[in-house]
Amino acid sequence: MTATDEWFDVVNERDEVVGRATRREVHARGLWHRAVHTLVFDPAGRVLLQKRSMLKDLSPGLWDSSCSGHLDAGEDYDTAAARELGEEIGVRLAPGVCPRRWFRVSACEETGWEFVWVYHHPHDGPVVIEEREIQFAEWVAPAEVSRRVAKVPADYCPSFKLIWPLAAARLAAGEVTC
Repeated sequence: MTATDEWFDVVNERDEVVGRATRREVHARGLWHRAVHTLVFDPAGRVLLQKRSMLKDLSPGLWDSSCSGHLDAGEDYDTAAARELGEEIGVRLAPGVCPRRWFRVSACEETGWEFVWVYHHPHDGPVVIEEREIQFAEWVAPAEVSRRVAKVPADYCPSFKLIWPLAAARLAAGEVTC
């Protein structure tokens, strides 16, 4: 199965499933669907950023969250977040364990019409990037991420440019510790 053959749940304005469609159809028609973004933090408080592979169909070569991805049809947000951690950066969680839900973003143009749950996950260990998904990854201090996004916003995915200021504000407020 290719990426364009993946099946996603199509949702309404309340994020309730109303049907299913292929990835290709969802993106071509701008249908509302679901995704997760996980921001992974090391013990020093740095966040892992990924530079998306040039093979990606959307936003190739742009910087993004530590890992992100669509929910498969019938999948819930928490399961997708744990799956994406393993698939994209090799962080495997025990069965039934998922990263912590942090905040939610409603579907909009910047998210590609995705309802997004953003997760926060502390990690003190290696990461192994999936080369078809990610060119490379880098640990960056949150203040430096904010500086870089402000300086060269075109280098970042639209969804990340929406999510990062919300995450940075929560970090500044001490909402989470790494």
